[in-house]
Amino acid sequence: MAGSTTATEIDQRDIDEARAFNTKLEALLASVPPLHTVPAEVTRQQRREGTAVFPKPVFLGEALDIEVPGPSGPIKVRVIRPDQKPTGIYLHLHGGGWTLGKHDMQDEGLKLLANETGLCAASVDYRLAPEAPYPAGPDDCEAAVAHLLEHGPRLLDAPARFAIGGESAGAHLSVVTLLRLRDRHRIKNRIAAANLVYGVYDLNGTPSQLLMEDREVLTRPILRWFRDNFLPDRSFEQRRDPDISPLYADLGDMPPALFTVGTVDRLLDDSLFMAERWRQAGNLADVAIYPEGVHGFNQYPTGLARKANARQLDFLRNALS
Repeated sequence: MAGSTTATEIDQRDIDEARAFNTKLEALLASVPPLHTVPAEVTRQQRREGTAVFPKPVFLGEALDIEVPGPSGPIKVRVIRPDQKPTGIYLHLHGGGWTLGKHDMQDEGLKLLANETGLCAASVDYRLAPEAPYPAGPDDCEAAVAHLLEHGPRLLDAPARFAIGGESAGAHLSVVTLLRLRDRHRIKNRIAAANLVYGVYDLNGTPSQLLMEDREVLTRPILRWFRDNFLPDRSFEQRRDPDISPLYADLGDMPPALFTVGTVDRLLDDSLFMAERWRQAGNLADVAIYPEGVHGFNQYPTGLARKANARQLDFLRNALS
């Protein structure tokens, strides 16, 4: 079983570039109202149109939205195929603090993943908080993934070989979905790999969540806002429910996982703690730790990001080979 390691392919130039980028990003974020002070629907629209800090997403014309059954009606799934014949299916759950983001806002990244791994990407459009708090989002992810495990090969014309993954809240939802598949559907060993990128696994707060300096993208007030949107009126003990905070779950029979996180990400400890619990439960796990990586660092135009993404692609290729 692999151990926790700092990514060895990173050199000093990558670290210096990331540090300089972080300084610019910090100044840029300081020039706009803090995320938690803006209504969620306003931020969603700004991000979709590219009128705030981040550039407008690229929506690929070749991407196809299909619908699968859900607990409150049809759930959209964004399908992005590789240019070659698919070798399997990547079940993707997007990030955004259970509040922001959309299944069609990472087309470019999923197209790269599809071409580099041969996997057909299927990104789930789960319901968002605060309009639809817990358990709506996890319920949608569970329903969509369970349906795709059964019908995805026919719907997507791809072999029945599966990986799951997501970023931030999407990594959290990926783990919750794996646990629900095991416990509620008695589905084990159908998903060959979990690509878990700077996830949040304890919604009461790990030490890094609570103690890290408020300089980067995910400040403590923003993280608290996301949590309260997702879990209104839940007590401290209720937030320890493994379906909410999977760090407290029985983690037996989980697939091999790659945990990716940066050293200046408020969710650093979440990845470190979860990876160790993953291993102690008898599963394979590796942790790629990136110096000067902020929350979301692999989405920025830096060498650090390119190397982190390349490692994830290698992990998926090898896990499904």
